[in-house]
Amino acid sequence: MLSELFFHDQTAYTKTEQEIIDFICRNPSVFLSDSISQLADRLGISDASLSRLAKHAGYPDYKGLKGAVAEAFGGTGPAGKLRGALQNRKDGGLDAFLAGQQACLQKTLELIDHDAFEKAVRLFASSERIFLHGKGASRCLAQLLHFRLNRFGKAVFLMPSGGTELFEDLNRLCEGDLVVCFGFQKLPREDSVLLSHACAAGCKSILFSSRVYAAETSRADVSLLIYRG
Repeated sequence: MLSELFFHDQTAYTKTEQEIIDFICRNPSVFLSDSISQLADRLGISDASLSRLAKHAGYPDYKGLKGAVAEAFGGTGPAGKLRGALQNRKDGGLDAFLAGQQACLQKTLELIDHDAFEKAVRLFASSERIFLHGKGASRCLAQLLHFRLNRFGKAVFLMPSGGTELFEDLNRLCEGDLVVCFGFQKLPREDSVLLSHACAAGCKSILFSSRVYAAETSRADVSLLIYRG
């Protein structure tokens, strides 16, 4: 994943440091354009927290971390051209909306772990029963995936969003089942319980998230990053 380019996996980062890393990886252009004080104000932390993260990650100082990120994003590929087009476009209208969606898709392509994606494909293909869970706005994605997977002849179940009905549904999970959750900016408590129970029951699990550090903070076997802007 993108975080592995700049931050060591073996390092035990604090919760604040994980949130900073998540922001940097999702918003590298903002990180590069802001001063250390501006970024600290944006994140509601101190300048010292940013400096400590840089040293904790193995850089001599904050400038060293910023230089590494700047070098990695210094090329002019499709993403760079797209960013330039977005900066020069007029605000509002259908063109702006579609360009924004295109930018999110391009950023997802840059950030997603391709090995994790292939592992997720194998899990979908090999699992006989698939349980989907989405809460709030994420439920429409679970419903769409339910519709798509049904076309492949899979036994697909859309779990209740929450409440006692969800917890009653947990008893249906068996070893070999696949559990798929959608938890973007913040992982719902229901998904935390569901993923933990799936692990205990011998089920495999996939989490769609917009947080770079979701893989380290959830019990999912596979975490797929989706950039939402």
